[in-house]
Amino acid sequence: MAMEWSKRWHAWVMAHASPYVDAHLRPYKEKLFAGLCGRVLEIGPGTGPNLRYYPSHVHWIGVEPNPFMHRYLRAEVERWGVNATLIRGRAEQLELEDESVDAVISTHVLCTVSDPERALREILRVLVPGGRFLFIEHVAAPRGTRLRRWQQRLCPLWKRLADGCHPDRETDRIIEAAGFERVFVHRLSLPFPLVAPHIIGTAIKNAASRIARARSA
Repeated sequence: MAMEWSKRWHAWVMAHASPYVDAHLRPYKEKLFAGLCGRVLEIGPGTGPNLRYYPSHVHWIGVEPNPFMHRYLRAEVERWGVNATLIRGRAEQLELEDESVDAVISTHVLCTVSDPERALREILRVLVPGGRFLFIEHVAAPRGTRLRRWQQRLCPLWKRLADGCHPDRETDRIIEAAGFERVFVHRLSLPFPLVAPHIIGTAIKNAASRIARARSA
């Protein structure tokens, strides 16, 4: 019962907070999501603030574990006329075939998953060779800084209030070590308490992955 209340509460908070967050991220999202095509998977789409940025010709697949987010997502799908498939699932165990999506989107999600390394392995698995992982994530402040110490102190409470979010997670390091062929990262600071340090970037899967696997078989 407590878990259900927490998820319901988080969905309500996200529905009301997302417009404020999106106002700061809009110019970055418009640039990052430009040129999307084919099948696009978004992990943890929440209440759907990214749906407005997807071109009408893409097939959007949303994997969202919180069932209380789904009614908000369906409303946004209808509002923006997105060709959509909504799935209840987890980033750590995607119910999708190998090499079946052209791009994967994650915005403020890898901070909340229980096993980010496993989630990134799943992202690599479902991406086509040469596919792109596009991300906007908050990250831990530099070690030894006052903000990093506050992130560590408040992490237990923050996780309870923000559906498992880790303000001190080094998501940038985790992405860079995940096995992508190339990773491009832009760092910036946003006016969000405790989670100001952000990264925006693109990680590209090895274009020869299918060929290499076929040759080794």
